[in-house]
Amino acid sequence: MFLTAKILFFAVNGLLRVTMGFDIGLSTKCVVIPKEMGMCHKIGYSEMRLPNLMGHTSMAEVILKSTTWQHLAHTDCHPYVRTFLCSLFAPICLDTFIHPCRSMCVAVRDSCAPVLACHGHLWPDSLDCNRFPADEDMCLASLTKEYKYLHKVLPKPACQTCPAVEEFFTHKRVLEVFCDSNFAVKVKLSKKRTVFGDQEYNIECQVEFITQGSLLPYETQNMIQQWLLINENCTQRMTPTHRPMVYLLVGNIEEGTILVKQAYRWQRRDSQLTLATQKWRYHKCL
Repeated sequence: MFLTAKILFFAVNGLLRVTMGFDIGLSTKCVVIPKEMGMCHKIGYSEMRLPNLMGHTSMAEVILKSTTWQHLAHTDCHPYVRTFLCSLFAPICLDTFIHPCRSMCVAVRDSCAPVLACHGHLWPDSLDCNRFPADEDMCLASLTKEYKYLHKVLPKPACQTCPAVEEFFTHKRVLEVFCDSNFAVKVKLSKKRTVFGDQEYNIECQVEFITQGSLLPYETQNMIQQWLLINENCTQRMTPTHRPMVYLLVGNIEEGTILVKQAYRWQRRDSQLTLATQKWRYHKCL
């Protein structure tokens, strides 16, 4: 019953191409997905096969090797980046291994390779899409055309040169910049160390305005969070210490891409930014 429900979970989401898979050897076992693999939590199942499809034989190795991919998963560079990575690092505990389809690999690679490049990394040979089965085999497929049609396509953040950070300005100058922009989002940034010694960021967003089509505030918040994760070098510059920092990020959406063009340091007693955001509601651009 439980396993049938899991197969149904993938089938309903249009992911599973069913013909035949290959049998799991007797040496594999089902284990609980560890808490350290946050990217593979809340994906529809809680147990994984070990060894996994990456050839990792111990949980310590799985945790160590998957850690390098946690950041990419959090950027949401593709709707199924977590599904793709977890199918390899934490494959679902069924009677057969289910690989990601080659089409899913290609879709995720094309969306996420630029994010890796932003951090100075290439798409690894271990994830060469040619190693995965074609869609007619038993595998997890990429997004269907019906899914793309039914779901709203949102602008994507891009890897870019870090915007200038302004600390001295007048509210009039800020209003002029607002007039040439599609959005302004107030962000509170803080950082902490993970158990593996890596940097991790807490990001809180509040949308001041958005003028681009049908974008909703929560969608804009998510896109700015993604931008800060993808452009981590910019986020690092804006958080030189572990003390929380507040900024106003202003930018445009051009050809489906989010570009942040200006960052204002929002200090606690800064009256100019507060005044600009208050006046913006009634401001008429020239």
